[in-house]
Amino acid sequence: MKRFSKYPFYIFLLLVLNFSLFAQDSARIRISLLTCTPGAELYSTFGHSAVRVVDSNSVSDIVFNYGTFNFDDDGFYVKFVRGKLLYYVSVEPFESFRFDYQVSNRGITEQVLNLSEAERRNIYAALRENLKEENKFYKYDFFLDNCTTRLRDLIVSNKIPHPVLPAVMPDRFRFRQAIHQYLDLNKKYWSKLGIDLLLGAPCDAIMTTSQQQFLPHNLMLALDGSRNVTIVASKLDLYPVIADQEQLQWFTPMTFFSALLIIYILLGQAQQPAFKHILCGLDGILFFIAGIMGLLFLVMWFGTDHTMTKENYNLLWAWPTHFLFSFVVNSKKAFVRKYFRVCFYGMAVVLLIWFILPQQMNNALLPLVLLLLYRSWAAGKRHVSIVNINTTS
Repeated sequence: MKRFSKYPFYIFLLLVLNFSLFAQDSARIRISLLTCTPGAELYSTFGHSAVRVVDSNSVSDIVFNYGTFNFDDDGFYVKFVRGKLLYYVSVEPFESFRFDYQVSNRGITEQVLNLSEAERRNIYAALRENLKEENKFYKYDFFLDNCTTRLRDLIVSNKIPHPVLPAVMPDRFRFRQAIHQYLDLNKKYWSKLGIDLLLGAPCDAIMTTSQQQFLPHNLMLALDGSRNVTIVASKLDLYPVIADQEQLQWFTPMTFFSALLIIYILLGQAQQPAFKHILCGLDGILFFIAGIMGLLFLVMWFGTDHTMTKENYNLLWAWPTHFLFSFVVNSKKAFVRKYFRVCFYGMAVVLLIWFILPQQMNNALLPLVLLLLYRSWAAGKRHVSIVNINTTS
């Protein structure tokens, strides 16, 4: 400070130059939305969004990513299941980002945003502000607050006038239908079953126009079709993607549960004592697993922060009480016999209303519900015959 006080002219010159560079800063910035195609892993099935900032002043080309999480976080899996896992904003060189996606054969589409100098400056400032340690963490919600919706909000709030983004999916389209499109396209039938098991009736709500934009590809299309202002200056696929060869999927949940039902029926028709003992053991396993599933659904409903795991109608067939009765499925006591009679009628009602429930059920579960109905009937009937035989003798 003392040294510069001797040269007021140079201090003034530096201030002028600094102001000039600040004024040019936003003019030499280019901001783009990057939309990445789906990947092979479940977490990448629905694609990804990020923001690229090219700053010719500092000769930098970086990507801001709102989809970062830390596997090494204490209690990672517990936090993930309970909906308390924090995601955060990270930054990396564009070439590194591009390399990772190109190696995994995932495409990147770049939409250069049509922004004024002030809008570029505001967005860049907001990105850097979010990158600060005290600001970068947020509680992730796959449907309502994710790496795509955060970027959508950033762009829309800083573009003047605010873009009016159109609907890009059919009328009355639901959250579950939207994710089913991706799961079916990528032949992730087991992942689809798992998701349908855990996500309750809220996932069958009709999406608003803005809610459709939780998917990266949808946001890209919505920006292209902005109604009142041009938000996309140019659009480019950054490199070619090699098309994957389609593979025939035969081991699906439907084939598995159907085969399981057939095996149970065949064992039920067998007269050999050994097969009957095997069937008794399998009954215990069947109702034990169904009970565990029911307990899981209750935990996801009442014990987590996930909004979409509430009101899960899969509890209509996965009774938590099955967990206890699985240990006495072959008991001769009357209350056990009555329980399985009630279960039989309960499963029959579930099958009758399957297609009119407020929640879209996974049809691959139909053979499983039929199996629970069949074994409930067999358990009640078997116990009656045993009691009658014992009384007669």
